[in-house]
Amino acid sequence: MGANASNYPHSCSPRVGGNSQAQQTFIGTSSYSQQGYGCESKLYSLDHGHEKPQDKKKRTSGLATLKKKFIKRRKSNRSADHAKQMRELLSGWDVRDVNALVEEYEGTSALKELSLQASLARPEARTLQKDMADLYEYKYCTDVDLIFQETCFPVHRAILAARCPFFKTLLSSSPEYGAEIIMDISTAGIDMPMFSALLHYLYTGEFGMEDSRFQNVDILVQLSEEFGTPNSLDVDMRGLFDYMCYYDVVLSFSSDSELVEAFGGNQNCLDEELKAHKAIISARSPFFRNLLQRRIRTGEEITDRTLRTPTRIILDESIIPKKYAKVILHCMYTDVVDLSVLHCSPSVGSLSEVQALVAGKPNMTRAEEAMELYHIALFLEFNMLAQGCEDIIAESISLDTLIAILKWSSHPYGSKWVHRQALHFLCEELSQVMTSDVFYELSKDHLLTAIQSDYLQSQTY
Repeated sequence: MGANASNYPHSCSPRVGGNSQAQQTFIGTSSYSQQGYGCESKLYSLDHGHEKPQDKKKRTSGLATLKKKFIKRRKSNRSADHAKQMRELLSGWDVRDVNALVEEYEGTSALKELSLQASLARPEARTLQKDMADLYEYKYCTDVDLIFQETCFPVHRAILAARCPFFKTLLSSSPEYGAEIIMDISTAGIDMPMFSALLHYLYTGEFGMEDSRFQNVDILVQLSEEFGTPNSLDVDMRGLFDYMCYYDVVLSFSSDSELVEAFGGNQNCLDEELKAHKAIISARSPFFRNLLQRRIRTGEEITDRTLRTPTRIILDESIIPKKYAKVILHCMYTDVVDLSVLHCSPSVGSLSEVQALVAGKPNMTRAEEAMELYHIALFLEFNMLAQGCEDIIAESISLDTLIAILKWSSHPYGSKWVHRQALHFLCEELSQVMTSDVFYELSKDHLLTAIQSDYLQSQTY
């Protein structure tokens, strides 16, 4: 193993029992992409028969991970004529030995494919839809009760108002916390299980029960006429994030007053509050859920309800920098990690930025921001955010970032998944690493890991 099989000649002697046409072998680096958090891998295979020249041009040997290529291979004029060398090597071989070599390459290709799939494996992160289903089932932080056929359904005002025009109008007439609203539905045939399934649909975008009545077009038409037709869950949740209707919690950040005075920061700006909904942050993060439940046990929540003021959660900016708060909230409402939010407007007075100025550190790269946010995601127990950060870091792997990412991912607080992607890149691009300054910065352990890999890609000159 260890040699790049793509450097072997494109033709060899025919197998025993095979046809008389030339057999061509293409075993090289693999490329794969990701949709969501799955993957679609593609491995060059053994093709039989002649191949047109234009088909050969379509073949690439660059590693592609998570929709982007890590780096394009550099063509070298010093490359050896591997086809000539292989012809000289095989000129005296028996056809059965050549056949055995080809079968060896076929087996190696299959094993490499399995290795790539294994390196991409990681636990499935809980999606917004799944967390919203749990929110409806376990009733975290409900603020209004719907009474239907003498049955109480605790729900969340903001979610129903954002998802359904009917409930938006109905709930606006009873704005007080814990209001009890008697439901009067004119659509015939709606019983308690169907009403519960309807609420489940508003929370998740899917009906929570298998009921043949929901297959009845007439029933669905009547429901849409009475309740209105909601948008997709993603669209409505994004609207809830943008406009923050019925918000009931604000996030504030503590800061170091000495640093503020030293740099003339604005205290009001440092204490800027971010609006959110208890239902969403408790559904997406066990950290926030435990915090809010503790407030209920201690009676602090009753005070907020009596005064009709939003609950204030004060966060330590040395642990959760304020500049990342919008990225975190955006992911909670949309399942998307969008670091561009950090650069839409300058974060004036952010403690982390002041500390960076004091330390004389340059602006952070996209990968470094994702690394810092990854640690915050683990603290909040928000796996969707953590995996989104891993994807961003993996996409940024190149010769320039390889050493930093390998070092970070090697630590106990780093990502093992990212470490596997970085090592895979090292094995695929070792030829370029050895001819660059990166080779001198590579640790002994990482170099040994690459050399000992059965799927090492290298070239000789």
